[in-house]
Amino acid sequence: MSIPKAELHLHIEGTLEPELAFELAARNGVALPYADTGELRAAYLFEDLQSFLDLYYGLMAVLRTEEDFEDLAEAYLARAAAQGVRHAEIFFDPQAHLARGVGIGTVVEGLGRALDRSESAHGISTGLIMCFLRDESAESAMSTLEAARPYLHRIVGVGLDSAEVGNPPAGFREVYEAAAALGLRRVAHAGEEGPPEYITEALDVLGVERVDHGLRCMEDPELVARLVRDRVPLTLCPLSNVRLRAVDALEEHPLPAMLDAGLLCTVNSDDPAYFGGYAGDNFRAVRQALGLSPERLRDLARNSFVASFLEHDEERRARYIAEVEAYEFE
Repeated sequence: MSIPKAELHLHIEGTLEPELAFELAARNGVALPYADTGELRAAYLFEDLQSFLDLYYGLMAVLRTEEDFEDLAEAYLARAAAQGVRHAEIFFDPQAHLARGVGIGTVVEGLGRALDRSESAHGISTGLIMCFLRDESAESAMSTLEAARPYLHRIVGVGLDSAEVGNPPAGFREVYEAAAALGLRRVAHAGEEGPPEYITEALDVLGVERVDHGLRCMEDPELVARLVRDRVPLTLCPLSNVRLRAVDALEEHPLPAMLDAGLLCTVNSDDPAYFGGYAGDNFRAVRQALGLSPERLRDLARNSFVASFLEHDEERRARYIAEVEAYEFE
C-alpha cells in the first residue's frame, strides 16, 4: 500500500534479506550454516523474541565493512520507497557490531553513504537512531554513547531494544540523561513482551518522547489516559507482533481499540526481512485483517508524520501530510 508514510520503527539489521546475506557472506569469506537462500529463509520462523534474536545476531556476522552497511541501507531504502515511505527514522545496534570487532564509525559512515543520497535517489528523508541493547549493561551503553560522539552529526536520537523481559528501562537512566544533554531525541521499546509498567518507566525515568511497540498499555486504563492526554506516539509493528507471539493472530490485534481510545498510533515494519513485510505490507495486512477504513488508514499515515522527529523542518512535515490528505485509495 503506497499511501505516503513515515517509518519510525525499523531496525536496519532486520532488513537483511537472505539473498543479500549470502552475497555479503561470499564477499567477506563468512561461512553461513545454511545450504542456500531457501534454507535460510525457512529458518526465519520463530517461537518467540529470543529465538528471533539468536538468528538476528548470528546473521550480523556477514556485516563487516562500510560497503556492507551501505548496501544494506540501500536495499532497504529501495524497498521502502516502493511501499510509500517518504521519511524513515532508522534504528541501528552498535553494540552488536562492536562485540564483533566492527567499529561504530564503520557502521555509521557506511549507513550514512546510502542515507546521504536517499532523498535524491528514493525521495526519502532519513534520520539515524542509535539503540542500546537492554540485555547488556548500562555501563556498556554509556561507553557506546561516548564512542558515538564523533558521529553525532549523523545521529538524531537514542533507543533501547533487544530482549525486554527482565530488563526494565530504569537501569538506563544515566545514559538517557547523558543523551538528552547531548541534544539527542529519546525513544525506547516498552510494552511489547514487558508489562505496562515498563512503558511508565520509559516515560518517567528515561524521558522518552515516543514509545516503540507499547501495545500492552491497553492493560492499564490510567496509562492509556496519560498517553492520550500527552499525545505520546506509539510505533506499532503488527506483523512483528504476530510472528513473535505478542498477538495470536492479526485479526486479534488491539490496533482498532487503541485508535478508538484516542492513542497516537503508527504502523511500522520492525524487522521486515524476518517478519514477512515492509511498511506498506503492514498497512495492507491490517486493512485486510482488521477491516480498517480508508480514513483510518489515512489517520495512521498522518500520525506517522506527526510522530516523526521533523521539528527542525515543519515545512517538510506539512508537505508530507498534504500528500497523505491527497492520496486516493484503490
